[in-house]
Amino acid sequence: MTKQKIDSTSRIRLPSQVAAAVGNRELEISSFSTGHILFSVNGDGKPLFAGCLGDVTVTDLLSFCNMFRKSGALRFALKGGQKEFFFDEGEIVFATSSFPQDDISEVLYELGKINHETLKKIREVGKAAAPAGKVLVEKGMVSPKDLWLATRQQVEAIIYSLFTFAEGDFVLFDQGVGKEESVRLAMSTQNMIMEGLRRVDEKALYLREIPSFEVIPVLGNQRGQKLTEGEQKIVELIREESSNVRELIRRSGFGEFDGLRNVYQLLRKKVISLEEPIVVEVEGELGELLAVFNGALTVMSRQIATVNTAFVDEVRVFIRDLPQPYSYVFRDVTVADNGSVDGSRIMANLDGLEEGDKKRLLADALSEVVYMECISAKENLPAEESAELIKRVQKISERIKSLIGRSEG
Repeated sequence: MTKQKIDSTSRIRLPSQVAAAVGNRELEISSFSTGHILFSVNGDGKPLFAGCLGDVTVTDLLSFCNMFRKSGALRFALKGGQKEFFFDEGEIVFATSSFPQDDISEVLYELGKINHETLKKIREVGKAAAPAGKVLVEKGMVSPKDLWLATRQQVEAIIYSLFTFAEGDFVLFDQGVGKEESVRLAMSTQNMIMEGLRRVDEKALYLREIPSFEVIPVLGNQRGQKLTEGEQKIVELIREESSNVRELIRRSGFGEFDGLRNVYQLLRKKVISLEEPIVVEVEGELGELLAVFNGALTVMSRQIATVNTAFVDEVRVFIRDLPQPYSYVFRDVTVADNGSVDGSRIMANLDGLEEGDKKRLLADALSEVVYMECISAKENLPAEESAELIKRVQKISERIKSLIGRSEG
């Protein structure tokens, strides 16, 4: 966290990401001493304790709440998003997450309960509409039982994924949880802690053999191999259609962890092998657009990161939080350490649109990122240096207008 001082007028200048997270909500001082000041948002409940992950681990925090039968909301601010656990007498009864992969529509898609077209429509509607699960049940697109099972898996996945984080901030608020928000989980909190630790170790083992979710499983020799029911289903799905590991697991409906386990076991038994996907270069005017934008993003990242080492992570969070339709453009898109974005993944997300719509949506989405980086340059760099950098980047708009205008002419 950036170091700050109270100035001569008793003011503190908050980092932009902190100010953006809190917004214009009213703050109050919950506690202070000669060594700390704890502000909290009015209405979130009384903060019982707060700190940083590191010497205190996720396991320590969950075990503490469980052992001392705490009730309240344990909130984590993590790299890439936020997670919140709700406790009742020491047991986790619900969890929420801002990570896109934890959304209920994404969980239903990963379990094979809805198809890609349905998921796309849900994203287009956005968060302002009624809850996605409720709408899907009312329209008969998923059964109430499927939604209940997906909700339980969603909460458990949010819990298990927390164990992969070693850094972040946390705070425990004293606030109640309504019964309508509670979910009946398969295990007690103590057992889920043990299961979460086990999954972290096992997933690390699986990913040593499965280098990425983009590799393609290919069938080999099955003779004499005794397969489990799950392994056999994976084999049948590979036989039906060639796809990468990500899509294969989605089609299986097993969920990420169990899907990886089955793929790993098939690799160990030499029933399957993995092949690298064919990398397709983005060509034509779309390729030019991506190249121009990535050039600018790389230049800005290189310069701003010299004074703000967390800059690329801030860009990743910004992209994650973009509204529709931009969030659809950036679904599963990675931001490299040099600040560039994965063009092939963006092209896959835009598949199905008219060529002109692809260009306009791509240009608009990436322009949002460039604008954010220009603001960051003003905040982080000396005035003369930031002005020169922004002047260089502004030339992009002329090139982009030329490319889009050329396609519409």
